[in-house]
Amino acid sequence: MSVTTISPKELHERRQQGHCDLIDVRTPAEYGEVHATEAVNLPLDRLSPKEVMESRNGSADQPLYVICKSGNRAGKACDKFIAAGYQNVVNVEGGTDAWASAGLPVERGKKAISLERQVRITAGFLVLVGALLGMFVHPYFAGISAFVGAGLMFAGITDTCGMGMLLAKMPWNQAGGCSSGSCKA
Repeated sequence: MSVTTISPKELHERRQQGHCDLIDVRTPAEYGEVHATEAVNLPLDRLSPKEVMESRNGSADQPLYVICKSGNRAGKACDKFIAAGYQNVVNVEGGTDAWASAGLPVERGKKAISLERQVRITAGFLVLVGALLGMFVHPYFAGISAFVGAGLMFAGITDTCGMGMLLAKMPWNQAGGCSSGSCKA
Protein backbone atom coordinates (compact mmCIF):
# COMPACT_ATOMS: atom_id res chain seq x y z
CA MET A 1 0.00 0.00 0.00
CA SER A 2 1.31 3.43 -0.88
CA VAL A 3 1.46 6.27 1.60
CA THR A 4 -1.22 8.95 1.34
CA THR A 5 0.01 12.54 1.19
CA ILE A 6 -1.46 15.96 1.89
CA SER A 7 -0.20 19.46 1.15
CA PRO A 8 0.65 21.71 4.10
CA LYS A 9 -2.11 24.17 3.12
CA GLU A 10 -4.75 21.42 2.98
CA LEU A 11 -3.70 20.12 6.40
CA HIS A 12 -3.75 23.63 7.86
CA GLU A 13 -7.32 24.11 6.56
CA ARG A 14 -8.38 20.79 8.12
CA ARG A 15 -6.75 21.77 11.42
CA GLN A 16 -8.71 25.03 11.45
CA GLN A 17 -11.95 23.03 11.11
CA GLY A 18 -11.09 20.79 14.06
CA HIS A 19 -8.35 18.89 15.88
CA CYS A 20 -5.89 16.89 13.76
CA ASP A 21 -3.10 14.82 15.27
CA LEU A 22 0.25 15.87 13.78
CA ILE A 23 3.52 14.21 14.75
CA ASP A 24 6.98 15.47 13.80
CA VAL A 25 9.47 12.60 13.44
CA ARG A 26 12.69 14.67 13.33
CA THR A 27 15.28 14.73 16.07
CA PRO A 28 14.44 16.84 19.15
CA ALA A 29 17.14 19.37 18.15
CA GLU A 30 15.65 19.81 14.65
CA TYR A 31 12.15 20.03 16.12
CA GLY A 32 13.33 22.64 18.61
CA GLU A 33 14.69 24.80 15.80
CA VAL A 34 11.39 25.09 13.94
CA HIS A 35 8.19 23.08 13.87
CA ALA A 36 4.58 23.38 12.80
CA THR A 37 2.49 24.81 15.62
CA GLU A 38 0.79 22.05 17.64
CA ALA A 39 3.03 19.31 16.18
CA VAL A 40 4.19 16.72 18.70
CA ASN A 41 7.79 15.48 18.51
CA LEU A 42 8.14 11.68 18.24
CA PRO A 43 11.59 10.98 16.73
CA LEU A 44 11.64 8.30 14.03
CA ASP A 45 14.36 6.26 15.75
CA ARG A 46 12.14 5.88 18.85
CA LEU A 47 8.76 5.68 17.13
CA SER A 48 6.40 2.93 18.30
CA PRO A 49 3.25 2.88 16.15
CA LYS A 50 1.33 0.80 18.72
CA GLU A 51 2.12 3.23 21.57
CA VAL A 52 1.22 6.25 19.44
CA MET A 53 -2.12 4.81 18.39
CA GLU A 54 -2.96 3.68 21.94
CA SER A 55 -2.24 7.20 23.26
CA ARG A 56 -4.69 8.87 20.87
CA ASN A 57 -7.61 8.58 23.34
CA GLY A 58 -10.21 7.02 21.08
CA SER A 59 -9.17 8.84 17.91
CA ALA A 60 -7.08 5.98 16.49
CA ASP A 61 -9.50 5.68 13.55
CA GLN A 62 -8.93 9.36 12.63
CA PRO A 63 -6.06 10.24 10.26
CA LEU A 64 -2.63 10.68 11.81
CA TYR A 65 -0.55 13.28 9.99
CA VAL A 66 3.23 12.85 9.92
CA ILE A 67 5.78 15.57 9.14
CA CYS A 68 9.59 15.83 9.07
CA LYS A 69 11.98 18.24 7.36
CA SER A 70 11.22 17.43 3.72
CA GLY A 71 8.96 14.37 3.71
CA ASN A 72 11.44 11.48 3.53
CA ARG A 73 11.53 10.47 7.21
CA ALA A 74 7.78 11.07 7.50
CA GLY A 75 7.32 8.60 4.64
CA LYS A 76 9.40 6.04 6.53
CA ALA A 77 7.33 6.67 9.66
CA CYS A 78 4.13 6.16 7.66
CA ASP A 79 5.58 2.88 6.35
CA LYS A 80 6.19 1.81 9.98
CA PHE A 81 2.58 2.53 10.88
CA ILE A 82 1.27 0.69 7.82
CA ALA A 83 3.52 -2.32 8.56
CA ALA A 84 2.10 -2.34 12.11
CA GLY A 85 -1.44 -2.48 10.70
CA TYR A 86 -2.43 1.20 10.94
CA GLN A 87 -3.56 2.39 7.52
CA ASN A 88 -4.89 5.88 8.24
CA VAL A 89 -1.56 7.75 8.23
CA VAL A 90 -0.79 10.71 5.98
CA ASN A 91 2.59 12.19 5.00
CA VAL A 92 2.73 16.00 4.83
CA GLU A 93 4.22 16.82 1.40
CA GLY A 94 7.47 18.76 1.56
CA GLY A 95 7.58 18.58 5.36
CA THR A 96 8.33 21.47 7.68
CA ASP A 97 10.27 23.24 4.91
CA ALA A 98 7.12 23.41 2.76
CA TRP A 99 4.97 24.25 5.81
CA ALA A 100 7.13 27.26 6.68
CA SER A 101 7.50 28.31 3.01
CA ALA A 102 3.71 28.39 2.72
CA GLY A 103 3.64 30.95 5.55
CA LEU A 104 1.80 28.62 7.91
CA PRO A 105 2.25 29.01 11.69
CA VAL A 106 5.51 27.68 13.11
CA GLU A 107 7.31 27.91 16.41
CA ARG A 108 10.98 28.80 16.21
CA GLY A 109 13.68 28.10 18.74
CA LYS A 110 17.43 27.62 18.79
CA LYS A 111 19.17 27.10 15.44
CA ALA A 112 20.39 23.54 14.81
CA ILE A 113 22.27 21.78 12.02
CA SER A 114 19.93 19.48 10.11
CA LEU A 115 20.56 15.75 10.20
CA GLU A 116 21.10 15.67 6.42
CA ARG A 117 23.75 18.36 6.71
CA GLN A 118 25.44 16.53 9.59
CA VAL A 119 25.66 13.41 7.40
CA ARG A 120 27.29 15.40 4.57
CA ILE A 121 29.78 17.02 6.95
CA THR A 122 30.70 13.72 8.62
CA ALA A 123 30.99 11.79 5.34
CA GLY A 124 33.12 14.53 3.79
CA PHE A 125 35.38 14.64 6.85
CA LEU A 126 35.86 10.86 6.84
CA VAL A 127 36.63 10.78 3.11
CA LEU A 128 39.16 13.61 3.49
CA VAL A 129 40.84 11.97 6.51
CA GLY A 130 40.97 8.61 4.72
CA ALA A 131 42.49 10.15 1.61
CA LEU A 132 45.10 12.15 3.55
CA LEU A 133 46.07 9.21 5.75
CA GLY A 134 46.24 7.01 2.63
CA MET A 135 48.59 9.46 0.90
CA PHE A 136 50.84 10.36 3.84
CA VAL A 137 50.72 7.48 6.34
CA HIS A 138 49.81 4.17 4.72
CA PRO A 139 47.84 3.28 1.56
CA TYR A 140 45.50 1.02 3.54
CA PHE A 141 43.91 4.09 5.10
CA ALA A 142 42.31 4.77 1.70
CA GLY A 143 39.91 2.02 2.80
CA ILE A 144 38.21 4.58 5.06
CA SER A 145 37.24 6.64 2.01
CA ALA A 146 36.15 3.51 0.14
CA PHE A 147 34.01 2.40 3.10
CA VAL A 148 32.29 5.80 3.33
CA GLY A 149 31.74 5.85 -0.44
CA ALA A 150 30.18 2.38 -0.31
CA GLY A 151 27.99 3.50 2.58
CA LEU A 152 26.79 6.53 0.63
CA MET A 153 26.02 4.33 -2.37
CA PHE A 154 24.10 1.91 -0.16
CA ALA A 155 22.18 4.84 1.39
CA GLY A 156 21.26 6.14 -2.06
CA ILE A 157 20.12 2.75 -3.35
CA THR A 158 18.15 1.69 -0.27
CA ASP A 159 17.03 5.15 0.92
CA THR A 160 18.32 4.15 4.38
CA CYS A 161 21.23 5.98 5.95
CA GLY A 162 23.08 4.21 8.75
CA MET A 163 25.21 7.29 9.44
CA GLY A 164 22.06 9.42 9.73
CA MET A 165 20.50 6.94 12.17
CA LEU A 166 23.68 6.95 14.23
CA LEU A 167 23.96 10.75 14.21
CA ALA A 168 20.30 11.06 15.25
CA LYS A 169 21.21 9.35 18.53
CA MET A 170 24.09 11.72 19.32
CA PRO A 171 23.68 13.96 22.39
CA TRP A 172 23.66 17.21 20.41
CA ASN A 173 20.62 15.93 18.46
CA GLN A 174 18.80 15.22 21.71
CA ALA A 175 19.22 18.77 23.06
CA GLY A 176 15.89 20.19 24.04
CA GLY A 177 14.36 16.72 23.70
CA CYS A 178 12.26 14.87 26.20
CA SER A 179 13.37 11.77 28.06
CA SER A 180 10.00 10.12 27.44
CA GLY A 181 10.44 10.38 23.67
CA SER A 182 7.58 12.79 23.07
CA CYS A 183 7.35 16.53 23.45
CA LYS A 184 4.29 18.70 23.33
CA ALA A 185 4.50 21.69 21.05
